[in-house]
Amino acid sequence: MLALTSRNFAVTAATLFKPLDDRVLVKRVDRPNKTASGIIIPDALKGKHNEATVIAVGPGHREKDGTITPMTLQVGDRVVLADWSGSEVKLDGKEFIVYREDDILAVLE
Repeated sequence: MLALTSRNFAVTAATLFKPLDDRVLVKRVDRPNKTASGIIIPDALKGKHNEATVIAVGPGHREKDGTITPMTLQVGDRVVLADWSGSEVKLDGKEFIVYREDDILAVLE
């Protein structure tokens, strides 16, 4: 397991974890524990949240002729994730997901 000690974990994870090819490291955005009116939402009812922040990006996809197609996504982008893809990664007890750029559905502005 990778031990990280920085207070700003996302910056450290981006420094230590370098995705390959067209892969992207993302961290899901936490859903609030309460509604605007103050009702507490139990974890069982929250469901899977598909919004995430890009933490690190790979260099891009290498084509058959050797050229690299650059990444569209950038560190800090807020994105919408597909339910059916991605590989979960745990770094110092924090959960991240590695996706191929093609499997990310949209960028939120």
